[in-house]
Amino acid sequence: MPAHIIDGKTLAEQLRAHVAGRVGAVVSRGGAVRLDAVLVDSGDSAARVYAQNQARGCEELGIAYRLHELKAGSGHDDIAGRILLLNAADDVSAMMLHLPLPEGIDPYQVQRLIDHEKDVEGVNPANIGNIVYGRSSLAPCTALATIAMIQSTGVNLRGKRAVVVGASNHVGKPIAVLLMRQDATVISCNKWTWGLEDLCASADVLVAAAGSPELVRGSMVKPGAIVIDVGVNRVSGPDGRTRTVGDVAFAEVAERAGWISPVPGGVGPVTVAMLLRNVVEAVERRYGLQPVTS
Repeated sequence: MPAHIIDGKTLAEQLRAHVAGRVGAVVSRGGAVRLDAVLVDSGDSAARVYAQNQARGCEELGIAYRLHELKAGSGHDDIAGRILLLNAADDVSAMMLHLPLPEGIDPYQVQRLIDHEKDVEGVNPANIGNIVYGRSSLAPCTALATIAMIQSTGVNLRGKRAVVVGASNHVGKPIAVLLMRQDATVISCNKWTWGLEDLCASADVLVAAAGSPELVRGSMVKPGAIVIDVGVNRVSGPDGRTRTVGDVAFAEVAERAGWISPVPGGVGPVTVAMLLRNVVEAVERRYGLQPVTS
């Protein structure tokens, strides 16, 4: 029987509706919800388009959006200085830094300066550490989206074997830790792991986040497993046209899995919704407000 499709667009809409309710609750108490974003002109038009889409997404939920633009040629000190100013501003509760940065500037050296209480992308090392220690923190949005998609299946993760293929600092590693916090038994590996096929085939929950097109084939999936595809890869087809594929060979895996997320239309929309959820959560924490429940 073909797998159930985990529709990221539908889940994202549900999350956005919940966020809108929380924003309304903050506003009704006299507060305001705003996202401050820093964009450095690096010649990447995609980053500007993303910022414009982000502004529209915020507006739809009642979140104000302030874009701080730095000119081309801005160096580390210019970017770091703007981050530190926003850290010190009393009217800034949620902030993020658009990537890419100009050539030669290490994103980590700038992102680590973001106040961890305002860091809605969860990129400050303090927030990554808080995930490991099980403390309340603003986690990386893709990791939160992955957990939300798994939870949407209704499967209790306690005692389940979860295999995460890919161990990047802001995706694979946080996903593994968040799964541990759900009492899953977690194996973290990568595309070079010896015996990867057998490890994947043993998983009740399989998360593919290696950045390797269609790495996970049908034979590598346990019948009935939950498969979350985090990969976004651009590949050329036989006709020379490029298309977007995940880290999972969707057609093959969908014949064996119990649940599967597609690419596109899976983790991506939920990640954006989680960013907006982190924005309102940062505001609630800053002002000691209890979030609404639904």
